[in-house]
Amino acid sequence: MQPCIPRRSAGEQDARRPDHADDDRLGPGLVPVVSGARRRALRDGDRQIDTAHLLHSLLEHDPEACAVLGDGPRMARLLGYLVQRSIGYGLRWQGAVEDSGAVPAVGGAAGFSPSAAAAIEYARDRAARRGATGACGVDLLAALVADPGVRAVEVLARAGVDRGTVLARADAHTG
Repeated sequence: MQPCIPRRSAGEQDARRPDHADDDRLGPGLVPVVSGARRRALRDGDRQIDTAHLLHSLLEHDPEACAVLGDGPRMARLLGYLVQRSIGYGLRWQGAVEDSGAVPAVGGAAGFSPSAAAAIEYARDRAARRGATGACGVDLLAALVADPGVRAVEVLARAGVDRGTVLARADAHTG
């Protein structure tokens, strides 16, 4: 299955590794997701990676997460909102730290908003609960929609994607 968004050429890839790249619990499939989210944050002029950056990069790199979200007009609308982030939609987020306050902030996540850091930790914990050695894209997707107050959920809702449905599909996914 192909990713929802075409991958960048090798010349466009950023060789820097994310803060969590050396953490075995992150999972090798999430290293390019976090790297892509970091590039998006830098390009958008944001100080931190937030959950919308993670969602956008996840759709770019993980076909299983795309499958959980589904396809068709909602996916096109979702991608449209994510692409528009730096040219209008989402500009009110610039300069503001994403922290829904729903989950305690975790330490050691330099460069991540408190909500994004919590999502990474949730994805790791979710993977560990199912006995996996590293988190996968569906773990991160479930983590992103677990907190109803984050930017990723706001983007999904605007695109007509129900977070409860995504959670149920992610829970049903065996990966």
